[in-house]
Amino acid sequence: MSIIYMLLAVSVVVALLFFVLFIISVKSGQYDDTYTPSVRMLFDDELVKPKEEKNQIKSK
Repeated sequence: MSIIYMLLAVSVVVALLFFVLFIISVKSGQYDDTYTPSVRMLFDDELVKPKEEKNQIKSK
């Protein structure tokens, strides 16, 4: 029974260690996306069709 308590304690310590390392890596900017903004200008934008107004078409 004592091995279960030891394994539980070790797993909590390992989980906390990974959590602290994750927080440190996020704060240091490791997950910042530096590639996408530079290639975003290469993608085509959606074409917006202007609405046709009835007043623009006048018959003479």
